[in-house]
Amino acid sequence: MRRFSLLLGAGVAAAAAPAVVHVAVGFHHVRFTGTTHVYTVGFSAFVAAVAAVGLTAIAARRGDTRTMVVGTAFAVMAGLLALHGFSTPGVWFGNNSVVAITGGATLPAGAIVLVFSVLPLPRVLRSVLPFLLVEATLLAVIVALGMSALIWPSLLPPVPAPGGRDALALLAVGMLAFGLVTLRAVRTFLLTRRPLDLAVAVGLVWLATALVPALTMNYEQLGWWIGHEVELDGILVIGIAVAIDLARAAQSRPLAGDLTAAELVASEDLFLGSQVRALTATLAEKDEYTERHTRRVALRAVQVGDELGLSRGRLRTLAIGGLIHDIGKLAIPDDILKKPGSLDDDEYATVKEHAERGYRLLTELGGFSEGVRDLVRDHHERLDGKGYPRGLTAGQLTLDARILAVCDVYDALISNRVYRDAWSEQNAIDYLRAESGTAFDERCVEALARVIGRDSACAPAPRTTLVEATT
Repeated sequence: MRRFSLLLGAGVAAAAAPAVVHVAVGFHHVRFTGTTHVYTVGFSAFVAAVAAVGLTAIAARRGDTRTMVVGTAFAVMAGLLALHGFSTPGVWFGNNSVVAITGGATLPAGAIVLVFSVLPLPRVLRSVLPFLLVEATLLAVIVALGMSALIWPSLLPPVPAPGGRDALALLAVGMLAFGLVTLRAVRTFLLTRRPLDLAVAVGLVWLATALVPALTMNYEQLGWWIGHEVELDGILVIGIAVAIDLARAAQSRPLAGDLTAAELVASEDLFLGSQVRALTATLAEKDEYTERHTRRVALRAVQVGDELGLSRGRLRTLAIGGLIHDIGKLAIPDDILKKPGSLDDDEYATVKEHAERGYRLLTELGGFSEGVRDLVRDHHERLDGKGYPRGLTAGQLTLDARILAVCDVYDALISNRVYRDAWSEQNAIDYLRAESGTAFDERCVEALARVIGRDSACAPAPRTTLVEATT
């Protein structure tokens, strides 16, 4: 938790730094040459173009049109930045409207395109070739319109004054768009707690910060030039973070798709860290059934937690706790854990020790929050105090522990065991309902029933197919 707090604090400080600098010195008057502007903007355009080509190429090869949306956003910004630098007055052209309009439109246009990665894409744009054609056409239109306006200046309307009504309206649109994509990046970070996802969020805040001087200041103010530098830095940070992410995974989740809690369970090595993955791998070597069981329980637990409106941080805790809730079984002898029949009283007493042993193991290893360790110890507790190892009662059990307890029992009931056949999903839910209020939390049972019902409606396949898909 301390590491997360430090990381989050560093991210907030980094995100706020450009705005602080802008407020402190942005209104100072300066004089820079047009050549300086050309080189500054030209480098930004080059970086955005490299990001656009790289993202589009990787995404096209994988058939990932959502990542292609991100590539298109960078392509749009690259095209507008190139025009912005190329049209700098006093270098190759005289005073013109292109430099002002492209300078003000670059960031809002890029943000608006990024928003489309949040929305469902039209069916025609879910294939790579049509999407490539749309991206190429959009870029060609931008360049053609810009060059035409340089040749025939009358094509463009009068340039809105910095800070005027039209400029402020465009600023509002751009900030709203950046706000939406930044919110998704932050949501992803709260689930994964990865520095890369935080870097994307910081880069988006920098781009939003750069939008303010672009639309409210002029080239004689230092803040206008600082905005250009912050814009470049934002593009660099996002581009590098996304490139690293794509090298490791199929998508860059902060920008190309809202990460779900269920995906944490499916890809714990990417999103939950190597320590969790090492423990699940060790458990699989010990007992393959137990590892598959913990994975199914974790999936159901985060689905139920999401259904009940748990925060992103608590969903992450529930995912980790679910995946390793039976890790204490590493200490249970194989002849008991894998016994092909019912356990006697002494053997059952030994198995019941796994909750406390798991808690002690995680404490010794370090790196696991108190919430995760409590889930491992408390997942067999019951509301009426008849659970183990501590005999806790309703007032002592967190909602997270209640969720895990319900999902653990549900999966155990619907699984085949050597000493009994699997129950049907409906019979398992009926049993949990009958025990609601005494052993199990009614809210958790009903939330699980809704989740199961939706899964059955969306994928009317046999239960064994669902189990195979989640192992």
